[in-house]
Amino acid sequence: MPDPLSEDQVQAALPQGWSVADAKLHREFEFANFVAAFGFMTRAALVAEKMDHHPEWFNVYNRVVVDLSTHDAGGITQLDVDLATAMNELAG
Repeated sequence: MPDPLSEDQVQAALPQGWSVADAKLHREFEFANFVAAFGFMTRAALVAEKMDHHPEWFNVYNRVVVDLSTHDAGGITQLDVDLATAMNELAG
């Protein structure tokens, strides 16, 4: 299990567009329509499954809200940063 990152480490590694909210990495993605949002979620789900690291997320129409933390580690880890970075790439 990865170790939680310190607050300074999280801030230094924070991917573009992400913030920290309630001790989790947080981002809201907006897409052209529901199909684009759902396509993003499908692609992200495949990456998350390969990483064995799964997001908390919520979708309404063209928006996908994502929160990432590593529950077993009790905080934000490098896994969260890596998944957030991958999601940014998938969102284009």
